[in-house]
Amino acid sequence: MWLKSQKYWLVLFSGLIIWLLFSCEKKPEMADEALLKQAREIHQRIFTVDTHCDTPGNMVPSDWDIGQRHEPGQRGSGQIDLPRMREGGLKAEFFAVYTAQGPLNEEGYARARKRAAQLLQAIHQMGERYPEIIGIATSPAEALKLVDQGKLVAFIGMENGYPIGRDLSLVEKYYQQGIRYITLCHSADNDICDSSTDRKNPEDRGLSDFGRQVVAECNRLGIMVDVSHTSDQTIRDVLAISQAPVIASHSSVRALCNHPRNLSDELIKGIAAKGGVIQICLVSSFIKEVPPNPEREKALAELRKKYGQWNEIKDEATREKLREEFRKIREKYPSPRATVKDVVDHIDYVVKLVGVDYVGVGTDFDGGGGVEGCNDVTELPNITVELLRRGYSEEEIAKIWGGNLLRVFREVEKVAQRLQAQGS
Repeated sequence: MWLKSQKYWLVLFSGLIIWLLFSCEKKPEMADEALLKQAREIHQRIFTVDTHCDTPGNMVPSDWDIGQRHEPGQRGSGQIDLPRMREGGLKAEFFAVYTAQGPLNEEGYARARKRAAQLLQAIHQMGERYPEIIGIATSPAEALKLVDQGKLVAFIGMENGYPIGRDLSLVEKYYQQGIRYITLCHSADNDICDSSTDRKNPEDRGLSDFGRQVVAECNRLGIMVDVSHTSDQTIRDVLAISQAPVIASHSSVRALCNHPRNLSDELIKGIAAKGGVIQICLVSSFIKEVPPNPEREKALAELRKKYGQWNEIKDEATREKLREEFRKIREKYPSPRATVKDVVDHIDYVVKLVGVDYVGVGTDFDGGGGVEGCNDVTELPNITVELLRRGYSEEEIAKIWGGNLLRVFREVEKVAQRLQAQGS
């Protein structure tokens, strides 16, 4: 009898242990599901904006249709389309008019202006083709009105002031075409300023005299000055002369990842003191430093030697060959990718350094952005899940996902109104 009783309790105890182990395994999953549900609900209630994507590059020249859903992760699917914006709870996107830096001469300017015109046309045609789904907004008021109508919002930013060349009147022309921020340069120095990643001239000269005029004209018109990609001295110069707050549309924290594209503590504090905002970028190499891989570096060096500078390649067939060989190198020598947690570490850092009012998100989707757990627009709520895990309130999340950017945008508009009144 005692043996039977012992066996009964042993079986019961074993079953209890198995149940507890099973429960412990399931609890995190259930917690994740609950947090994701909460994150999606928050995205429905708040204004969400991503301040940088290069998706227009998929639209020109191409039969790729932004109004159709493309399966995430498939080659050629891109990272943003209108159905997936809905799925990810993203209400507004800054579509970039990006031009690669070329020679500083009339031929180069003409080529850049032609490309800018194509991209602008594609963005406006998106609004014309899908008027019930998305509208072009040129102000926070227009954006919020579109959201109230149940529509998505398209803002337009210009990545690289290169198409302006040395013609200041073009700033107003691009404003009239809907552009509401200008990233002053890209990966190389131009007529406006020095770039963070171009040190052919070791001296960082910052803003040029012409660049100072461009900043003043942006202030006058109501265009946000974007300091992503610009050199440290350029940012200091912009902060010194701009009468309006400035943005970094897609940059991250240098203290966490020592990359020249990222912002030092000094610059983060300077942007915040000016009332601006730092939009954390999702490019993995700006979020987490990549361990050295001599074989990969050798292969990339050979690729550069074979093809030369990307921005000097005019033939599209040659560009496509370069893209394909680059893909093969990445597949052969994969780099460890940053994660959503790493991204939120950057958000946390800015919050602790200057406060929650000065940080947001600029994914750089379709331009290199994407980390483990957030590879396309449908996965944006995963960032909110991590913010919730760390104790951020819905009010704080609303600021990070769009409130801060709208505040800056409105202040830029106020400064423009004041300057225009003074000039009249």
